[in-house]
Amino acid sequence: MIMAKSSSSIWSVAMRGLLLAAAMLGTASAAHAADMPDLPILRGSFDDGLSKSSHNWDGFYVGGQFGFATSEINFSHAPKSMTDFMLRDSVLQAPVGGWSLLPKNHVQATGFGAYVGRNWQYYDAVMGVEANYSYMNNLASSASDSMTRLVPGETAPTNHLYTYNTTLGGGAALQLKDYATFRGRVGWSGGDFMPYAFGGLAVGRADVSRFATVSYVKYDDFTDPITGVTTRSVAGAGTMSQSERRANSFIYGWTGGIGIEYALLDCVILRGEWEHVGFSNAKDISVNLNNFRLGAGYKF
Repeated sequence: MIMAKSSSSIWSVAMRGLLLAAAMLGTASAAHAADMPDLPILRGSFDDGLSKSSHNWDGFYVGGQFGFATSEINFSHAPKSMTDFMLRDSVLQAPVGGWSLLPKNHVQATGFGAYVGRNWQYYDAVMGVEANYSYMNNLASSASDSMTRLVPGETAPTNHLYTYNTTLGGGAALQLKDYATFRGRVGWSGGDFMPYAFGGLAVGRADVSRFATVSYVKYDDFTDPITGVTTRSVAGAGTMSQSERRANSFIYGWTGGIGIEYALLDCVILRGEWEHVGFSNAKDISVNLNNFRLGAGYKF
């Protein structure tokens, strides 16, 4: 009985010691936690504490730009409408009007301009409208040439054959002075960077001139039905010419391209872009260009 009492007393003392140690450890842990920095993860908001908000692209902006353009000016059918008029209702109209007299010329030029626009931002999507103006520094070209072909003539009497020895000469010149585009934009906000694509309408101002000259000699080849000998005689000849020039002619077309903008500061935006512009024919001359530009703008 004495030994049982002794064991019970030892067990009671041990339990009291364990409880006292646990209480001391809990107190120390609470004090240590109170001394730790107030990290967001301890408050259950880790994302809020470490996230970085994206740049705000919403609002109006203006800017200036400098570019380098490569252009294709197609003069191949520049004399067509003039030759069609001069040779109207004749056997020569269709064949001569289809001749590709002049070449396509490739021209390079620099330019500068300005732009103004408005962006609307919806989460990471950015949509906007922009008016863009470019002045071209001597984007001009010209071409001239001539060619001669023997063209079948109208139906002739028996044993006769009509042909026309026809020469077409001509030339053309075009200078694109400036142009403006009105375009819509769609972009994606990637923080300080925003890649974008755009498309819209283009209006250009150009000086255009051209001329055409058609001369012909009509041959009558007669084959003698008895001897079979063919003799040639001249049944007619003629020369016609026409020219025209128009300054500040408006040409219309479309534009499309891609670019990227970088927010150097909250209000200072840098950009680089590629723009393609295709214009409608001006006096039977077609023009299209690729413009590579750098710009800087201010966002309000």
